[in-house]
Amino acid sequence: MRPIQSRSASLWLLAAAVYLAAEGVTALAFPGYSYATNYISDLGVPDVGLFQGRTMDSPLHVVMNVAFVAHGILFAAAAVLTARSDVWRAGVRRWFVGLALVHAVGIILVGLFPGSQTNASNGLIVFHVLGAAMAIIAGNAAVIVAGVTLLRRGPRWLGTTSIALGVVGLVNLVMLLVDSNSTAVDLLPDGVWERLAVYAILAWELLVGTVTLATRRGRSAVRA
Repeated sequence: MRPIQSRSASLWLLAAAVYLAAEGVTALAFPGYSYATNYISDLGVPDVGLFQGRTMDSPLHVVMNVAFVAHGILFAAAAVLTARSDVWRAGVRRWFVGLALVHAVGIILVGLFPGSQTNASNGLIVFHVLGAAMAIIAGNAAVIVAGVTLLRRGPRWLGTTSIALGVVGLVNLVMLLVDSNSTAVDLLPDGVWERLAVYAILAWELLVGTVTLATRRGRSAVRA
């Protein structure tokens, strides 16, 4: 059996599609929203006004927050289905599923506790910050772990690319923290660093989903 099967591949694709579609629609409705300077989670803020120097005005905040939660559920479901393949080593399987569940819980927290002035005032923003860290770190780590298995039992180039994407995502998270907390370093706007960290996970979902389904269709055509 292959590490990633058609059912899980479809869920990976759906997870990325839901996230990106909601982000695009919500950003269009947000006056003056910038993919470079705004954080992704700004799209889920229900408040209108200034927060941390950024203007918040997301009429479709519910759409983005629902997408955060949906992505978490789909990511967890896809990971569990993926790990059912018998090619996974027991230890690697546990790490992959565990990291995927941490990512899922994290991004669900992001959706349930927006990064708003209201939550900053009542102390609930800690759940937003914790959730974002869990989602980005565990999501990229899960991609790296999946890449290790793909190196052994899947296309080696896909395994190598998976590991590279996960590393790129984690490096960009580090750069976001360094750049945003230093007056000496100002290489890219915060929104760019954050998106590179998050989009590495989405890119992996799209890649493995597309490659898996395309390979399956190719084999079916050959047998026919």
